[in-house]
Amino acid sequence: MYTGFRGRYTNFRKGLNMMVNEELLKLITGRVIDKITKYNAFKIPVGVSNRHVHVTSEDLETLFGKGYQLTKKSDLKQPGQYACNETVTIRGPKGEFERVRILGPVRKQSQIEISKTDSFRLGVKAPIRESGDLTGTPGLEMVGPKGTVWLPRGAIVALRHIHMTPQQAEAMGVWDKDIVEVETFGERHGVFGDVLIRVSEQFELEMHVDVDEANACALKNNDYVIIRREIKLRKEGLYAHDQRSAV
Repeated sequence: MYTGFRGRYTNFRKGLNMMVNEELLKLITGRVIDKITKYNAFKIPVGVSNRHVHVTSEDLETLFGKGYQLTKKSDLKQPGQYACNETVTIRGPKGEFERVRILGPVRKQSQIEISKTDSFRLGVKAPIRESGDLTGTPGLEMVGPKGTVWLPRGAIVALRHIHMTPQQAEAMGVWDKDIVEVETFGERHGVFGDVLIRVSEQFELEMHVDVDEANACALKNNDYVIIRREIKLRKEGLYAHDQRSAV
């Protein structure tokens, strides 16, 4: 009798262990699938931005002649933005770069976006700024086929940022002007801090980095990154989650 009971007990334990193992396997598999699904839903394509300029209509006419209009070379990912056939030379106190491409359409103020490495060659101390924030920035000379424009200000190193729609921002748990950390993958895995979130119905999902940043993590166009953790701090220095209801 004891032997029979022991056998039934052993079989019971084996069955119970199998059930536990199956449930554990299902749980682990479910979590892995969930992580993969979230990664695929939240991965953000990269756009590597080389040095370029934005110009006003007035500066365009000075550089290329009266009545001149930009001509499109290729569309950029952001709707309405495009690379132009036109290029200029940008010149600083110590050096210059030729064939720097203009990006269209024309803007309300001219702006030159360079990398930190570029700034050393040009001989200017370009600050890291959000596009359009030109107060206190150094100037550079732009040289075109018909004339030269001296910009008293406008040279910046663009603050790395992510474009996204309101729907994508909601799904990722971030808001316009949030600052986040972003994780890269591949042969030079790394983390970028101080990444600005920019939200608009007019945007396509894309993270913009300059050539220095891309080289640091071996990134190229259309590689993917993910938001490592939403931050944390708004641009004004407020804690995003704690302060949103008060803003």
